[in-house]
Parts: sequence; C-alpha cells; structure tokens
Amino acid sequence: MGSADFPVPRVEPGLRPCSELLDLTRIFEADTNAVLLERAPLAAISTYLSLPDVQRGLGSGLRHELGADEFLPANALPEAPGRDALLADIAWLVELMRDLLDCENVGLRLEVLRKPMCPRFHVDRVGIRMLCTYRGTGTEYLHGEAADRARLGLAGGASDESSGLIVNADGIARVPLHAITLLKGSAWPGNAAHGAIHRSPAVIEQDMPRVVLALDAIWN
Repeated sequence: MGSADFPVPRVEPGLRPCSELLDLTRIFEADTNAVLLERAPLAAISTYLSLPDVQRGLGSGLRHELGADEFLPANALPEAPGRDALLADIAWLVELMRDLLDCENVGLRLEVLRKPMCPRFHVDRVGIRMLCTYRGTGTEYLHGEAADRARLGLAGGASDESSGLIVNADGIARVPLHAITLLKGSAWPGNAAHGAIHRSPAVIEQDMPRVVLALDAIWN
C-alpha cells in the first residue's frame, strides 16, 4: 500500500471488457470482480444445440470432475453434427481455466435449463468461476455500486426489482452469447464482502433450452 495509515479504498468497477485473451488475467486485480471476453458464436455449436435429439439426449445437463490432462469424453454428449466443435471448445476453455488458476482439476457443469437456475441476484461462494452461455440469454451481472449488498438474500417473496437490492437498474449488464466470463466469488482471498453479483435471466420460450457451461478450479 502507498500508506500504512490510510488503506487504499476498494472500488467496484463494472463488468470489465477484454480485447484479447491475456486481458482475462485482470480478474486477479484487487478491484476487479468480473471480466468479459466477447467471442463470435460458433455456428456449428449453435446448430448442434438446437437439434431436438441433442436437447433430449442432454436432458438437464451433466457434471464431471476432470483430473489432470483429462477432458470431457465424447460419449458425454449426444452424437450429431457439431458435437466435435462443442467438445473442442469446452476442452479449450477447460485448459484455459487450468492455465489461469494454475490448477490441475476442474469441476465442469453443462446446465440445460428450461427455467432460471438462479433467478435472484446472488454471489457465488467460490474463488473464480468461468461461465459461457452457448444457447439462450447470457448471465445478468449487477454492478456493485448499483446494488445494496445488505439486501442480498433478504428479498423474501419480493423480486430483485422491488426488494431494494437494485439501487440503479442501469447497473445491470447482460453477458453476450458465447462470451467468456470470469466472476470472482466470496471465497476468493480478501473478497468475502465483494463477490460478483449475478443471476440467471428469464428463459425465453423460443430460446429453450438455455445451455450454460460453468467451470471451477479444484485443488487437492
């Protein structure tokens, strides 16, 4: 710190955009809770996930704990044109997560959603989580300065919009489709009261199901 007597105040910038892959390392900066790298949607993946047989085969999704040098097996996904493209992209994101967090093991969830999984704004009790929405609407992020954190988890039957949690609705950002997002949770060292606030969006009927990949680092 610059002064032993006056600690540097913590600030909460919004969802920080990245222009290149290396910029994702900004998630490790003390004043950063979320970073975003936009990518153009891959047509082969979009087509694959729109196939009725694939959607039936995926069911509600899947979970895997991937060990060192291990990736999602091909038979975890229904066979159809485009499967290899999705497998390759997931493998690339898993390896990216390993490199960023210096971990060997990765917890993988591919959620296939027909209703919001986490419809209320909340903070994850994790270190850093990677999210990528492959189909449907992207995750919604609430800028820390646009929220009353004291209201997190206290809404009762009230909606986020009426509970007093959202101080400024202009502070809500929506993550684009296929973008890579890193969200810092409350378990990250020194971040207990500053985790990234986010929620699942409403699932639009014509976009059902919503398909989201979530990756977490696992240390033995």
